[in-house]
Amino acid sequence: MVTAHVVRVFSDANGHGGNPLGLIEDPVNLGPDERQAIAKTLGYSETIFLDDVEKAEISIHNLSRQIPFAGHAAVGAAWTIARLTGHHPSVLRTTGREAESWTDAAGVWVRAPLSMTPPWWAERLDDPRQVDDLDGPLSPTQDFTQLWAWIDEAAGIARMRTYAARVGIPEDEACGTGAMRLAAALGRRMTIHHGEGSIIHAAPGPAGYADIGGHVTEDPPRQL
Repeated sequence: MVTAHVVRVFSDANGHGGNPLGLIEDPVNLGPDERQAIAKTLGYSETIFLDDVEKAEISIHNLSRQIPFAGHAAVGAAWTIARLTGHHPSVLRTTGREAESWTDAAGVWVRAPLSMTPPWWAERLDDPRQVDDLDGPLSPTQDFTQLWAWIDEAAGIARMRTYAARVGIPEDEACGTGAMRLAAALGRRMTIHHGEGSIIHAAPGPAGYADIGGHVTEDPPRQL
């Protein structure tokens, strides 16, 4: 039997909303096929395997394969490692490369190279109510797309929804890597109201990097 920690990443300050994430502690005896089967059984957009919590070494699987980085997964991993060890990791060690991490009033943050993020297409709509009213992408070809609009452009507050049927996720509740790419492209810090009730903070980092952050809420574990 395997126990999965479960958290919701990018919840609001009251613990509502957020993108579910499964985390498997001490998975040393789990081979690649077993890990992928666990990720598929959990059914979340990503599952984290905490290979060494003291060294903050992690591996990330989506529903079909191992991937080098995912924004909400990295934020959730940093938060969970801090809970398990009693200290926040300054660096996450992924199979892609190292990613810095820290905390502030906005929650847990991770900084990673944009080269580790997938090539999301972000399309701006005229009004946030158009984003609210979506029942799917604007066309079937938008299978790896973020649709967004400004709520308050001066304050950097936006509304966004993400559709990723290409990787088996009809709609992602909160997409960190897409938020990173958009904040970097616009060159400004953003607060993004995503999905049904998630809040993502994103900002450009040093050249070639971006930052992603938010609150994390713990849910009951799952037994597999």
